[in-house]
Amino acid sequence: VQLQASGGGLVQAGESLRLSCKASGDYVGFNAMAWYRQAPGAQRDLVAGITRSGMTIENASIKSRISISRENAENTVYLQVDSLKPEDTGVYYCASDEAADYSKDFKYWGRGTQVTVSS
Repeated sequence: VQLQASGGGLVQAGESLRLSCKASGDYVGFNAMAWYRQAPGAQRDLVAGITRSGMTIENASIKSRISISRENAENTVYLQVDSLKPEDTGVYYCASDEAADYSKDFKYWGRGTQVTVSS
């Protein structure tokens, strides 16, 4: 199972970014797909998650600026982040699991994509 994230980079504060993550491999699950963020020196936190049926969960601290979506046929999940702030800087990881239990670590993880927001 592979999760390939893309779309990160260096952006200016106030700009928007769209991250993509495609899941592939010999696996019929990918029910829950989620984005996590790890800021420098901080723990990894959930940004948003979405199930195959479209049920979503978003981190309350950033909810007004994000949108998570997915294309089930492509096993691809997207994360749109608007009005980026320097504190959004970090490595964004894509994760997937059969169960949408965000209280536990997901089974599959991608390598992450770096997002750096300059002021």
